[in-house]
Amino acid sequence: MSHSRIDVAIRDLTQTIDEPEVRGGTNLGPAPTETALGALIGCTHVIGNKCADKLGVDIGHLDIQLTCEFDRRGVTLQEEVDVPFVSIRQVVTCNGAATDADLQNVAAEVAKYCALSKLFEQSGTELETIWQKA
Repeated sequence: MSHSRIDVAIRDLTQTIDEPEVRGGTNLGPAPTETALGALIGCTHVIGNKCADKLGVDIGHLDIQLTCEFDRRGVTLQEEVDVPFVSIRQVVTCNGAATDADLQNVAAEVAKYCALSKLFEQSGTELETIWQKA
């Protein structure tokens, strides 16, 4: 579409990936790095619900807040960076009837099965995910 925008076809869906206007994009979608972080949130949500269901735990609705320390030197072409996503912190807040112990069991299962958390961790990112009650 342009030097910064691409429309990605997945199944019967189209997702626009773009850069903000301040970086020369048209701001019609998240940037590639934002898309990766959004995918982690999505995977945590989906796998979290699957694991909770498997364990019989009522986690209710999830609110997931994410912060990331990102080393921009690579994307700005200053120098090669081995671990651009230096650290990520997710806070998963659940409004269901689950106890704190239940949430820790769900968290342990999610850590085993979430493909995106494994991708980030195995690339060298320090990933912290906190599960808590609302």
